[in-house]
Amino acid sequence: MERFRSRVGDLTLLILVILAVSTKVPAIRTDIGFRQTPLCKTTVQGRYLISDNKGYVCTAPLLDSVSRCCPLGGERFSCQGCNLASQCCNSYEYCVSCCLDPSRTREDLAMKVKIAKPVTAGTYASAFDYCAGRCRHNSASVVHENAYASDFHHCFSLHQNSSEPKESKTEARLTGIDVLVGRPGESCESVCRSRGQSCLSNMLSLLNQCDILQKYMRCKNGCYVSMGGDQPAEVAEDAPSHLNPGACLYTQMEERLFCEGSHQHTRRLCPCA
Repeated sequence: MERFRSRVGDLTLLILVILAVSTKVPAIRTDIGFRQTPLCKTTVQGRYLISDNKGYVCTAPLLDSVSRCCPLGGERFSCQGCNLASQCCNSYEYCVSCCLDPSRTREDLAMKVKIAKPVTAGTYASAFDYCAGRCRHNSASVVHENAYASDFHHCFSLHQNSSEPKESKTEARLTGIDVLVGRPGESCESVCRSRGQSCLSNMLSLLNQCDILQKYMRCKNGCYVSMGGDQPAEVAEDAPSHLNPGACLYTQMEERLFCEGSHQHTRRLCPCA
């Protein structure tokens, strides 16, 4: 009988232990130590401003520490400091915000754009990734490796995808740049320096086309391809007849376009900033 009572007591104790453990298990918290996924993606380039993937811009202190989103009260898809013709801005964060406007950037098309030129390069994962990537300045926006060609050096457009006429796209890219005509024998380096500016060698290719030459020069004797280092240019009217006075000249070898080139009988078309 004592052995039976002992077994009953052991069984009772085991049941009590099981009940005690089973009642405590559901009370264990599972949310401790796990960070919630941020609700917003944000830019990280700026020192003072931040743009989130919803299209809002705010200062760093106003960014929600949990959601990583800017306050919703501000202007969404703001294009402050942007030139909407060229789709270029003087601020990285507002460039991203402006770019995110669905009326300016279609996400399905943005996600088909390659991140880099090589055929093996991947594509952007979202409209935000596209805008954040495109708005960063690149080598085409820099002159002399340490200065910007224009204040509007954060651009989000892909000009080759546009249905605008070629001349309109070129003019848009020249926003903020002074296009000047030099004197016979004067280099673009000299033309720009006389105005207290620098010649933008990376922009010479934009001027190296007949429709642009004809806009800034008379080109009364036509527009022809040439091999000289002084293109794009117009032959001076008092030049020898065999040089075709009054004709405009461009080159098909754009790697030979330099600001320093000159010819005593031509007037150069120069991009200065």
